[in-house]
Amino acid sequence: MKKILSVSGALLLLLSALSAAAPAAVAQPSPSANWHAERACPDVPAGNASCFALKYVDDSTGSTKALTQGGRVTPSSSAPPSTGKTPADIQSAYNITGLKSGGRTVAIVDAYGYPNLERDLGVYRSQFGLPACTVNNGCLTIMNQNGGSKLPKFNSGWADETALDVDAVSAACPDCKILVVQATTPSIANLGTAVATAAKQPGVAAISNSYGGGDSSDSSYGAYYNHPGIAVTASTGDNGYSGSSYPASSSYVTAVGGTSLVKDTSTRGWGESAWSGSGSGCSSVNAALPAAATFGTGCSKRASADLAAVADPQTGLSVYAPSNGTTSSWAQYGGTSLSSPLVAAMYALSGNTGSSSALANSLPYANAGKFNDVASGSTGSCPTSQWCLAGTGWDGPTGVGTPNGVAGL
Repeated sequence: MKKILSVSGALLLLLSALSAAAPAAVAQPSPSANWHAERACPDVPAGNASCFALKYVDDSTGSTKALTQGGRVTPSSSAPPSTGKTPADIQSAYNITGLKSGGRTVAIVDAYGYPNLERDLGVYRSQFGLPACTVNNGCLTIMNQNGGSKLPKFNSGWADETALDVDAVSAACPDCKILVVQATTPSIANLGTAVATAAKQPGVAAISNSYGGGDSSDSSYGAYYNHPGIAVTASTGDNGYSGSSYPASSSYVTAVGGTSLVKDTSTRGWGESAWSGSGSGCSSVNAALPAAATFGTGCSKRASADLAAVADPQTGLSVYAPSNGTTSSWAQYGGTSLSSPLVAAMYALSGNTGSSSALANSLPYANAGKFNDVASGSTGSCPTSQWCLAGTGWDGPTGVGTPNGVAGL
């Protein structure tokens, strides 16, 4: 498994020195000596997508609270990690405490099956005092990419992704219903078919896609993601500025980047900066968003991101997910796999998209002043500084900012 490396402190200092007008940086969490972020899903061939979930894992050996898997050591905990964000943290940070969706549905599209999904979601929600979300009470629905009940085979990496997604929706919108649509394989065609199936289900207000492949054309796949009246979100990826990832590079979705989120003494109570892995880029094939025309993105075609939310695994969410093929445990997860379902849940809370004939990705640009403008942090170097360096206004890693309530969505 590939380790995700943070941008060095020296590079961040250099970038700060080169941009004298840049605001003071939000304090970053200090890296833990024996920990790193590990991808749940491997790279895949062209025409397929990889999930973007990142698990915060322990490099050390000899721990009595760890399981050895394939030469690596991962935490196996019966309680949420103390450093992981809770539902109360998420709701506080994004000013959504106490908001209700009225039972709108957030759809999660992932690949492969996850037999223990309902059980594990129940553990998460019980831990944090959230109302039960089960198949029997109508809160949780699970189907295959064509809407049927025969589910695909199990895959541990994608099961981790699915656990992160449903826990993130639960954290941001406890009264949202959750629909999980499982594609047979992670091909863009199968995942897209699952999105189209989700869009046909009654009550769906938002669809989250925490995966991506190489930049692809909407002429080939756009029909899967073009659903005015439903907020379709997609993760921009975890490799910083490296070109666009599809479906985030689609002109039909809201592309969601990532931040580091830490408590502070500000009026808000939280500080955010661009996470070093937050994906950004300019599509080479898809049209620029008309709503972004006056934001000076520097891209001649579709620019990403549009919005952001917490994604840094070091400041990520406590999640109850498979720790091996048969058992589950608590761990801390991040990646833009976290930010996409969070934003999807907040779209559902807003209720602003259901009667609209416009695409939901136009709303952040029409209401840019209603977001937290993330003005510090970097993902490295790139041809145009705003594609990888956060600053006032639109920037590649964080778009127009992070939600401050749901008025802008």
